[in-house]
Amino acid sequence: MERPAIEVADIFRRYGPAWREHQRGHLSLGQLKVMTAIERCRTAALGGHVLRCDGCGTVQVSYNSCRNRHCPKCQAAAAQRWLQEREADLLPVEYFHVVFTLPAQVAAVAYQNKALVYGLLFDVAAEVLQVIASDPKHLGARIGATLVLHTWGSALTHHPHVHGIVPGGGFSADGSRWIACRRGFFLPVRVLSRLFRRRFLEELLAAHADGRFQFHGELDALADRLAFRRWTAPLRKSEWVVYAKRPFAGPQAVLEYLSRYTHRVAISNSRLVAIDGDEVTFRWKDYRAKGRTKHKTMRLDASEFMRRFLLHVLPAGFHRIRHYGLLANGNHKQDIARARELLAAPLSHEQPQEPERDSNPPTLTCRHCGGSMTVVEILLRTQSIRGPPGREKLL
Repeated sequence: MERPAIEVADIFRRYGPAWREHQRGHLSLGQLKVMTAIERCRTAALGGHVLRCDGCGTVQVSYNSCRNRHCPKCQAAAAQRWLQEREADLLPVEYFHVVFTLPAQVAAVAYQNKALVYGLLFDVAAEVLQVIASDPKHLGARIGATLVLHTWGSALTHHPHVHGIVPGGGFSADGSRWIACRRGFFLPVRVLSRLFRRRFLEELLAAHADGRFQFHGELDALADRLAFRRWTAPLRKSEWVVYAKRPFAGPQAVLEYLSRYTHRVAISNSRLVAIDGDEVTFRWKDYRAKGRTKHKTMRLDASEFMRRFLLHVLPAGFHRIRHYGLLANGNHKQDIARARELLAAPLSHEQPQEPERDSNPPTLTCRHCGGSMTVVEILLRTQSIRGPPGREKLL
């Protein structure tokens, strides 16, 4: 007999209440909100509706989703909408994938200063790409990039990095022609890494001088200016990982890739294997191993699993997908149109066409007989998932 699928929500519902009480005072408001949203997602607490088949009379209850961006079940629709909006921006050129990763020492500081350090990671990575690309020794072009923040490793540890999706070329300095990259090669990784390290450390020191950091616990001593400078000294000599992957097979492959990366959360439900007692088992990939041994399973106490999952809650209002250069939101329509003109590519619609508004609701199909389903009751949202749902009769 096949086991029922396991979800992150099952773990939070089963172990969350007791663990939340045990962690009182140690969880941020944002983390508590994420826990509550995931626990209530698609339950009576968020309301929903009752459907009845016009043919066979089957009744189906459907509860509302939480729509929280950290919830594994609520990302598919958001990703699809985002992809449709960006499809018109694709150009008929090679696309490259570049990853900028923060060293583990910086990641510890980043966790206590998420908005500040994650913001620097975005801006410095984008600056480095644009500065090196504009240098005539490398490309000599004004480029664009879409950056996506991920804060996790495969084992749910804190591992901040940005994935950059970059068209293989850009405008000449005067904007009169398109300068393409060498086939299969974007920019030298070593040069990117060195400038990334220098500029990021400069920005860290400037932010510290401006008093923008907060330090707690083991990092408390870094509030002192001299201590912070001493802390950064080894980072000036260590390797900062900038990784360039093979170019995509074409614009469609870029879309397929983005659909997997843009709205990904720390762990998908499909990676969960089992809940046994107080332990959670999930699949992960060990990138330091070779061959088939890369794919492994890991078993964690449920409390440790929840702690790791909540490491990746982003600050309220923080944008995890950002566009720079030719793809920056302020001017990307004009720049994309100009790029298509220079590439002699057919113009695309500047905006995806919106479907015509219909006063009739969409038809839902019965899974048993294929007949139309009609909404017969609205289940009102409740204050507590333990309380019975309020109901408003339609028929």
